[in-house]
Amino acid sequence: MNPWHDVTPGISLPSEFTAVIEIPMGSSIKYELDKETGLLKLDRILYSAVYYPANYGFIPQTLAEDDDPLDVLVLCQEPVAPLTLVAARAIGLMSMVDCGKPDHKILAVAIHDPEYNSFQDARELPIHKMNMLRRFFQDYKQLEGKSVIVNELQPAESTHPIIEDSLRRYDMARRKGIRFKI
Repeated sequence: MNPWHDVTPGISLPSEFTAVIEIPMGSSIKYELDKETGLLKLDRILYSAVYYPANYGFIPQTLAEDDDPLDVLVLCQEPVAPLTLVAARAIGLMSMVDCGKPDHKILAVAIHDPEYNSFQDARELPIHKMNMLRRFFQDYKQLEGKSVIVNELQPAESTHPIIEDSLRRYDMARRKGIRFKI
């Protein structure tokens, strides 16, 4: 079983979906899905003295513009173990340019977490939480000599076309028999 290809992305798309967690909140280890096996591989240890400010993963059966599954940050009061499925709701969009390529991050909340599940839009979050999320992505590759430009956080409704487009892109690639890059 491969969590990218074999997990249903959800039934209330695009606002609610299943997220597959790769990296627990608080980690400085960058795990990444091995696209061929469906296992997690160690991509790298972060070079900077930072840690992931939210649980980080992807939405299954999506293909983002960077040829990877669509990234999602799931806010939750606890770190979530890698390869855990989390029912999530989109509350905002963080668009970035990572090493010259567009890179969207869906900001979501864990639906079953009572501390976060009442949030409907990122603008409801404390400003400090938003600043921490942006700052992490501005800083985390700096000591590697890589550039990341992080745009202002966008509201929940801006996630819908991004999620729908990545679902369509995945579906079209599968129908054409395109082998996903490994």
